[in-house]
This record gives sequence, structure tokens and C-alpha cells, in this order.
Amino acid sequence: MSRSATISRKTGETDVNVELNLDGAGDSSISTGVGFFDHMLTLFARHSLIDLEVGVRGDLETGSHHTVEDAGIVIGQAIDRALGDRSGIERYGSALVPMDECLAEAAIDISGRPLTVVDVDVVAGNIGGFETDLLEEFMRSLASHSRLTLHLTLRRGGNPHHEIEVCFKAVARALRVAVSHNPRVTGIPSTKGSL
Repeated sequence: MSRSATISRKTGETDVNVELNLDGAGDSSISTGVGFFDHMLTLFARHSLIDLEVGVRGDLETGSHHTVEDAGIVIGQAIDRALGDRSGIERYGSALVPMDECLAEAAIDISGRPLTVVDVDVVAGNIGGFETDLLEEFMRSLASHSRLTLHLTLRRGGNPHHEIEVCFKAVARALRVAVSHNPRVTGIPSTKGSL
């Protein structure tokens, strides 16, 4: 069974198109108009092993907020659709990821109950068109629309570029585990019988 999805969303602020395959090799084609965000989504695909195509046309003259938030919404919707009824998945995933002086930890439960807890204190600024406060905005949109619980903590910080990058990598690595098939899991991985 294919665990892939294609979703488009058009508003007065953005036009977002996403294709993904949960059982991919981490291949990606990303074009959002925000250079640093393109870099983050490219490494997100690589470390999650999710094949990901993202195209966004947004109102960048107002900043990157709408582009980043709406991309998170549509990627989350695509993950949710690709997961189907969630039969046979690992469900939980976590990762502790270093990047030079920085260290981030992410924990995910594909619970059907959207919740995001982000404990990351990045200095306010702009990196390649990406406002640093949008890290939390993206993660919240992603988790809410893929209906998962996400806890993300920056254990050790340093360079703001590294801080944001290590957070994307940690979430990708945790998601990689959570969405994976476990041959020992039959049906929905919950005593309730649904997620």
C-alpha cells in the first residue's frame, strides 16, 4: 500500500503544493522563495527519509511568516493523509541530535491529538529570509495538521543557524522512526483501537 499524498492549498496569501512519500529515500525538490527555509526542508526530507516536493508562492513582501506557516500546514496534512488509518506504524519516535556546539531533542507520538511543546530560545533575527521565531510556528503547524504530539527541546545552543538546523534534523529523525512500519505491530498501535 502506497503511503503517499499530494495536497494543494491556495489562499489570498499563499499557493502551496506538496507531494510526499513516507517510504521514500529522502529525495526532495523544494522551492519556497525563502532560501534558508528551502535548506531546512531539504535536510528535513533527507533525515526523515520522506520524499518531499514543496512549491510555495507567497506574499514574501510582508515577510516569510505566511509562507512558512502555510507550508507547515500542507506538509502536515500530507503526512496525515499518507499515514491512512495508521495501522502497523511504530507510532512513537525520538531523537537526540548534535550539530557542532548545538544539541536538540525531539519526541513524537502519532497520537491523533495535536500538541506542540517547543522549548527553544533562538535570538530574534533573520537568516536567509527566514525569521528565527518561525521555527516554532512551522513546528506547530506541522504537528497540528499531521495530528501528532511533538516535544522539541534545544538542550544546548550557540549559532542561531545551527540551533534551527539541529531542531529540524531532530524532528525529522524522530518522525522517521514514528512513521516507520513495525512488522510486529498488527492493526492500530493503541489499546483504544484508533488514533
